[in-house]
Amino acid sequence: MAKAVAKSAGKPAAKPAAKAAAKAATKTAPKAAGKTAAKGKAKPARKSALTISMLKPSVNNMTVRVFARAAGLDHAETDAWGHTRSPEYMARNPAHLTPMIEDKGLPRGVLWESCAIMQYLSNKHGLEKFYPKAPAKRAMIDSAMFYLIGTLYPYVARATYPALGFPQYAGEVGHSDAHPDRKSEAQKAAVAAIAEPLEVFHSFFRDGKPFIGGKSPSIADIRLAATLEFLAVIDYALPKWAKEYMAAMEKKLGKAYAGPASDVRGYIAHVRSQAKA
Repeated sequence: MAKAVAKSAGKPAAKPAAKAAAKAATKTAPKAAGKTAAKGKAKPARKSALTISMLKPSVNNMTVRVFARAAGLDHAETDAWGHTRSPEYMARNPAHLTPMIEDKGLPRGVLWESCAIMQYLSNKHGLEKFYPKAPAKRAMIDSAMFYLIGTLYPYVARATYPALGFPQYAGEVGHSDAHPDRKSEAQKAAVAAIAEPLEVFHSFFRDGKPFIGGKSPSIADIRLAATLEFLAVIDYALPKWAKEYMAAMEKKLGKAYAGPASDVRGYIAHVRSQAKA
């Protein structure tokens, strides 16, 4: 009798409990499933704040690529090889130049010229380490960069572009229909002229310091080191200080420098191998 009572007493109690459990499960199941689905849903890829259109074999482009990495800026790179004359590119950049950055803070949305790009990004993000705010220190950085693009780089371009297979600027002997001997003479003259501005960087802008920026590289240092990379294509005999300077730049900036530099060096190695073939 006790067992019968226990069974009959247990059954009525079990049914309401089972019903309540089932009801609770029905209510909570959709919520739990919804949460699981939400967690499992892939998030859309976050778009980088800064886009750099660039050409890997170029030291002008290398400059901005090194800077963006060294400064730790969130950015994405787009290879513009073969696209700089496209209607889409020229609608944004009528100068059809690289490197070019796209940034919402710019009046026209884009900016080209490597030195201007580094100055803008340094100002925007407060990167005084690379571009000091103190007027006198900043003036020296600006002077070094402008001297480079106005004096040293034209010599480097005249000396190296023929070997690199890059077109020379309009008005240059190398761009004209002049006899090959005249072009060769102009190239040799440019090679000979490089030594003087190089010494100016050594004796005036560095003035016994490891870098133009002092103890650490500035944007002027990044521009100079990148420029010197091209001289390897003509086996230019860099002075001892310049070799040590470039090695110090790569050591100080690490992968930020080595990555973009490897693209330039790889292109130079390819050009040289083709010339020997």
